[in-house]
Amino acid sequence: MELKILNKEEIYTAIKDEIAMLLRRKPNAVLGLATGSSPVGVYDELIKANKAGDIDFINVTSFNLDEYLGLAPTHNQSYRYFMNEHLFNHINIDKSKTHVPSTDKNSEDYYQTYDQKIQDHGGIDFQILGIGSNGHIAFNEPGTDFNSLTHIVSLKESTIKDNSRFFASISDVPTQAVSMGLKSIMNAKKIVIIITGSNKANALKRLMSKEVTTDFPASILNKHPSVTIYADKDAASLL
Repeated sequence: MELKILNKEEIYTAIKDEIAMLLRRKPNAVLGLATGSSPVGVYDELIKANKAGDIDFINVTSFNLDEYLGLAPTHNQSYRYFMNEHLFNHINIDKSKTHVPSTDKNSEDYYQTYDQKIQDHGGIDFQILGIGSNGHIAFNEPGTDFNSLTHIVSLKESTIKDNSRFFASISDVPTQAVSMGLKSIMNAKKIVIIITGSNKANALKRLMSKEVTTDFPASILNKHPSVTIYADKDAASLL
């Protein structure tokens, strides 16, 4: 696991450059995408690069990590809506090739077959992650089985609190979600994780301790052969 300490703008540019290199080598690459505040700067850089003609997404397939239960794709806090607004609407990607896990049995992205669909596309080449203050990645809360595949989860109070800043009130935050499992994430060929801000300093310190435990789901990343942590100085302040 490699740690790079940069400022936020440098982080976003570095990840954009990694994706650009991948797509030059493999134009039909499969990207694993995340929501939340961490990757937005990366998406802004990808949009600029696409508009400048430096990156082409026409043959790209994407799979998102997770989605809230109970929110329609058109709801302004659903993760499908987030991805459309922050990336897909602004690049030349075929939206039929963009996937978000669903609990609808009639959906091609039904969560119980989501991992098979990823496998059918050759697996995820490049996975973007953020991390929660309690060590969750995607919506895999402490105690999640390391062998878990895409599944329905009940969100911990700390995660609901973390995400409440995006809603009018904490009572509006969904209490369940569908999420790629830890094994689903570990199946990706390359993983980058963005950790910024002093509120994530304890999480980064624990991740870098190398202890692998289900009490801190992100710790499983220590067992992956190709992980890069992009952190800023605030997040790295306890190292």
